Amino acid sequence: MSTAQKLKSKSKQAKAITLKGSTEIVTDFFKFAVNAILYHRNVYPTDDFQMVKKYGQVVLLTQDLGLEKYIETVLSQRALFAEWLNSGTITQLIIAIVARESKITLERWVFDIKLTLPPQPTEEDPEPAPIPPKPDAEIQGEIRAIIRQIISSNTFLPTLQEPTYFTVLAYTNDDSNATSPDANTPSLWIESDPMMIEQGKSQQVKLKSFDTKIHKIDAMVSYRQ
Repeated sequence: MSTAQKLKSKSKQAKAITLKGSTEIVTDFFKFAVNAILYHRNVYPTDDFQMVKKYGQVVLLTQDLGLEKYIETVLSQRALFAEWLNSGTITQLIIAIVARESKITLERWVFDIKLTLPPQPTEEDPEPAPIPPKPDAEIQGEIRAIIRQIISSNTFLPTLQEPTYFTVLAYTNDDSNATSPDANTPSLWIESDPMMIEQGKSQQVKLKSFDTKIHKIDAMVSYRQ
């Protein structure tokens, strides 16, 4: 590699991610994470999914048009989700898996979201140091580790013995109540049951995390014993 190529490569690696770019990474992650959970926890039939390449590995995406539209609407720019990510309003996203007949919550996949905005100029510090850049390959590697844990979840979570459905929940920093997308208008989020697992019947497994230097996502799953 020539000196010019090396300098160009270093410059590319050192480029700091923007808030918009970080939001896109997080939104993309949730899209693939939700699909992985629904597939590997058998919430939807395996035939409803197709293999695609993402994060340097094979992952699955739904082919069910209704489910695809629902996920895209919840996580798209048309919903409040992107605005919440940009402003730091959203603090937690949860995928709750619920028994179809009994309505008992069997699993809660919890993703804590923390926003670190770039420092703003002040009178005391008119030129604050920017957030240190993080190589894209490192971010992708951290995301890949979480996806792999979801893929292997059948090895540490109980087998779901009954038909289930899922609900997306969100917590925001201006409301202590859970919200979820309206069944008829997924871009509209309304107050919802938090879908908690009964006290004393829940076990937790902490998963890995990823950090864009702007958004940090900590993951865990709780399940009913």
